[in-house]
Amino acid sequence: MTVLGFITTSALLSTQSFPHKCLVVPVGYRTRRQILTPRGAQRVSRASSLSLACRDTKGTVHALPGGKRHFLAITDWIPEEIMSTLQLARDLKEGKVFSGAKPLAGLTLAMIFAKPSARTRISFETGFYRLGGHALLLGDEIGIGKREATKDIARVVSRFNDIIMARLYAHEDLLELAAYASVPVINGLTDWNHPCQIMADALTIMECRGSLENQRVVYIGDGNNIVHSWLEMACCIPFEFICCCPPGFEPNADLVRRARAAGRSRVEIIHDPQIAVLGANVIYTDVWASMGQKDQIAERERAFAGYQISMELLEATGVSDTIFMHCLPAERGREVTDQVMECAQSVVFQQAENRMHAQNAIMLRCLGVV
Repeated sequence: MTVLGFITTSALLSTQSFPHKCLVVPVGYRTRRQILTPRGAQRVSRASSLSLACRDTKGTVHALPGGKRHFLAITDWIPEEIMSTLQLARDLKEGKVFSGAKPLAGLTLAMIFAKPSARTRISFETGFYRLGGHALLLGDEIGIGKREATKDIARVVSRFNDIIMARLYAHEDLLELAAYASVPVINGLTDWNHPCQIMADALTIMECRGSLENQRVVYIGDGNNIVHSWLEMACCIPFEFICCCPPGFEPNADLVRRARAAGRSRVEIIHDPQIAVLGANVIYTDVWASMGQKDQIAERERAFAGYQISMELLEATGVSDTIFMHCLPAERGREVTDQVMECAQSVVFQQAENRMHAQNAIMLRCLGVV
């Protein structure tokens, strides 16, 4: 199945029934069997097929049994699936589906961390537990790609667990993990993208502004993995996305071209924050130096001078109800002032909470429950 010029992970998966047949799919939610055409247990070349980031990667991707699937990039799933997953996340949060139920009872989630994180661990572990399952943390003892080959880890962990979440540095390691795993793999973050965060962000905007569609989302800061996943979202849902960054810190040019070519959203790269924020419904920022870049902080502080989110910049939108978002952790006084973080327009903690709800919906989809 080719969608927006990409072959999605959805096209690689079979449509066998989920083994936990006692589960009842809530009314209004369709299973993969009802959305996609069966493809059988195909083997498809991984290069340029899983996501925008998959180019130049060797190996193949194996179809997963039982209607299960990976979530490595937002563009792995068709727009209808992204929207229905966001609605499922909202319904889970509001207790409209699976209220008091334990749809993941007896299942285990392996969380592989090469990059440490507070929100990622808390949200995945708490969310999986609330759905009835058990999550375990795998950190330095794994040594993915160092102590042991990634493809070996993928096959060993798959034999003990039902689903894997990996938060890694190299995106190539994530792709290799998914290529050799026999269970669903969820991207908890790589240096290339951060799809779970942007799903939570989209859910937050839906709650605050009714819909993501036709909103003007202005990101100010480094053109990093957060921006890459926003560009992937722009391929699926129509909205305006503006990345405002200093020259030389733009997001991947090929990804920008593909997001524009998808024809769903307006995508702009602007270097002047005062111009970028005009008419913004959402102002979003991230740290100027991500994990692994802290040795560049002095250089980056000079480059990003003038890109700090202040109350003055927030008021310059000309929109009275602009909301402020940050994926956290925030370095207060650097990319954002303390006043902005604490102001009434800041939704950063609602946004953080929504990581769990969005990821719960993603895990249910990946496991073929809904």
